[in-house]
Amino acid sequence: MRDFSWNYFSMTGDVNAYLLYKEMLMPAESTLPVEEPQEQEEGEAVV
Repeated sequence: MRDFSWNYFSMTGDVNAYLLYKEMLMPAESTLPVEEPQEQEEGEAVV
């Protein structure tokens, strides 16, 4: 998929193909969703 998106970008100049190529270069760990911080209830201490 990475080679296809690069070849498509180099032939057409399509920005979306380049963005797909860059996304494929990122490590798989960085594409995992990040957990939102939990809200602290009033009166609870942060440890």
